[in-house]
Amino acid sequence: MAAKENKKKGKRLAALFSSGKDSAYAIYKMKKKGYEISCLISMISENLYSYMFHTPGIEMAELQAEAMEIPIIIKKTKGEKEKELNELKDAIKEAKDKYDIEGVVTGALYSQYQKERIDKICKELGLKAYSPLWHMDQEKEMKEILESGFHIIFTGVAAYGLNHGWLGRKITKRDINKLVGLNKAYSINVAGEGGEFESLVIDCPLFKKKLVIKEFTIMEEKEYTARMLIQKACLEEK
Repeated sequence: MAAKENKKKGKRLAALFSSGKDSAYAIYKMKKKGYEISCLISMISENLYSYMFHTPGIEMAELQAEAMEIPIIIKKTKGEKEKELNELKDAIKEAKDKYDIEGVVTGALYSQYQKERIDKICKELGLKAYSPLWHMDQEKEMKEILESGFHIIFTGVAAYGLNHGWLGRKITKRDINKLVGLNKAYSINVAGEGGEFESLVIDCPLFKKKLVIKEFTIMEEKEYTARMLIQKACLEEK
């Protein structure tokens, strides 16, 4: 009887994984609820300003999947608006065929654009979409992530008040308080979902090993716009 109930609940899920905090935290929350994450799906976009997909640090997704001991499906996309959705649909269909998934989990917080399109793809494929972070308070989410044992770094910044000095170091509660201050002063999104920053998870309770960045450079476009380019990284024992 229990097995049938689990089947109806949609135990086997694929997770859309960007390498950043939101997608990883969504996985963490779903696993705590008893769901099985059967595979990860990562889309590598050639378009740095993709409407759908996170780009800085995405090349670390394969190492992170290894750290979590979860299979990963990686697909490349040119990142053309709307066309990239067909490529995402193909990747989700592959996950369904290969891992017999019943649903897809995303780390969407407030992006209606992303959520609506993912929901539509899932509906077309007969899958259920899960967004455990949807409309979560931004400050609360950031603090919960750190309190849950996540270690994150910023791999990109693009907002007044943020600069290259934020890149490559662990984000602390003090940094979150600074983001809250910037939100009050300039209305930036504390969780970075408006593109103010991009993040990379280097360790968390999901990881059996930690991700260590060995070599990186910083490309500074403007005073408040910069991105981290990772040249060398590996997994190490915790």
